[in-house]
This record gives sequence, C-alpha cells and structure tokens, in this order.
Amino acid sequence: MQDKPVVLVTRKLPQAVEERLGHDYEARFNQDDRVYSGDELIKLAAGADAIIPTHTEKLSADVIQHLPESVRAIASYSVGYDHIDLESAKARGIIVTNTPEVLSDATAEIAMLLLLGAARRAHEGEQLIRTNTWSEWSPTYNLGIGVTGKRLGILGMGRVGQIMARRARGFDMEIHYYNRHRLGSEYETGATYYETVEALLPHCDFLSIHCPATPETHHLLNARRIALLPDGAVVVNTARGAIIDDEALIAALRSGKLFAAGLDVFNNEPDINPGYRDLQNSFLLPHIGSAARETRDAMGFRALDNLDALFAGREPHDRLV
Repeated sequence: MQDKPVVLVTRKLPQAVEERLGHDYEARFNQDDRVYSGDELIKLAAGADAIIPTHTEKLSADVIQHLPESVRAIASYSVGYDHIDLESAKARGIIVTNTPEVLSDATAEIAMLLLLGAARRAHEGEQLIRTNTWSEWSPTYNLGIGVTGKRLGILGMGRVGQIMARRARGFDMEIHYYNRHRLGSEYETGATYYETVEALLPHCDFLSIHCPATPETHHLLNARRIALLPDGAVVVNTARGAIIDDEALIAALRSGKLFAAGLDVFNNEPDINPGYRDLQNSFLLPHIGSAARETRDAMGFRALDNLDALFAGREPHDRLV
C-alpha cells in the first residue's frame, strides 16, 4: 500500500477539515495552535510533502530556501499570499496555492459591518450600555452619519469588492471604483470607474479597501491620498493592513479630517499601532473577515482540493506559482 503524503499543518483548523486531512494524508497537526517561527517551520517540515500555512506564518525567502527538499507544495489557508515569498518558491520548484472565492461573501459582510458600525458610532453606543453610562436620550447625543444614498468608493473591484458593491446597493449607495483594469459592463452594473486612485478619492463619502497587499499597494492610503478624500469621509479596510499608512490615518482621525474608520486588518497584527485604541472614532475588529463556520470549512476544503489535485498528478485549481 502506497504511503500517504505527509502534510504539515501550521495552525489548528476546523474539525471537519482536520478530519479530512487525517483520513487522506499523514497530517502533522499543531495541537497547541501557536504560531511557528521560521526555524520551527523548517525543522517541522522535515520529510513533509506539503505545508498548509495560514497568514500568521511568514514563509520568507530565507525560510523557503531552507525548507527540506521533500516539500513540493504550500497550500495556504488564505486568499492573501503576502506572507509567502512566491519568487523563492518558484525558484525552488514549490507549487503555491491559495483559497480564493470561498471567503468573498463573509469578508464583504464584515466590510459592511465596519462601514455601518463606524458611520453610526456603534462602538461608542455599545460601550455606554456595557459601562452603564447611558444617562438619557437627547436629540444631539452620539450623532453618527447616514449611509443610505451616499457615495461608496471601492478600491479593488475583485470578488470581494463586487460583492461589497451589491450589498451597498441595498442601501441605495452610489458606487465608484478603481481597479487595475476596468470591469465589463455586466460586472460594473452602473458603477463609475476611475483610471487612478487619486481620481476616485474625491468622490468617496465612504472608502472600502479590497485590493491585495503588494509592493505597489504598500501604504497606498497615505497622507497625500487621505487629503483627497472629502472632509468627514469614512475609511473601511478588510484587505490587508499594509495598504494603510497607520500614522497618516490616525492623524486624519484625530484631526477630524475623517469622521471614522472601520478596520479588520492592521500592520504588524496583533501588535497593532496603539494609537487606534485611543480613538473613539475607530471601529476595530481582530481580523475576522472570514470567521464564519461555513467559510472556514470551505477554505480548508479548497486547500485540500488543491493538494488532492497535485498528488493525483493534476494541475491545482488555485495555483499561484
């Protein structure tokens, strides 16, 4: 009987996913669910045919260069892949896959939650209840800003961005967007396209970020571009923290240039810039964009589908390199 491929699993995955892993592969599970260092990854991958990492593990050029020769694939449990050095993997002949599409709805849901929560000052209101400091109703107390009929700018009109646009139309929002390439009219569905980020920003009462983290998008939303937003705009980010210059965003929130921000992703998470915690007009979540039971199962199954194809001699559906 042929031995099952050995798969290193770097974090604790949903039960259904681990059950399938255990049935089809010789899986090395992380029962403690802690983040492995680069040196630990290299050591634990000895004799492994594949690795299933999450975005919390950093597979840098140095780590990939020192992975055992046995490693043939990295099937990332994520849609983003900025934690993996693709060029180094390609040079080593290691196939890399991700899990697109299956988390688009869940991420768009969190983006809408952040948009509404930031606009209507949900965090502040919830704290009044929890701290028993709600005194009385007042016509001018805890005023937020309305969402219905406002202009929503979408930065990155891929899968999540398009779903976000559909959800926002339920609030009669007017959709404006920037994307590397203009969408066809069947996908654009009436949205207004701009050829540059700078051209988009003045038309955004709300800005929702959905582009990938790349060297080109690093700190894309900086002080210069924030200045192009209308006064009192709201910024939402469910993509990657690296797209935002924290100091610039915090300064704009403190000054009142921006009304609020809703953030689910951060630079250097979980050790985020402490300045966000001091701001009442920041609505913050701990990177839970895909944290729905159905979605996390689907992500695991998508990663395993890619491994199944690879070890069966077929091309993985979601191959990056």
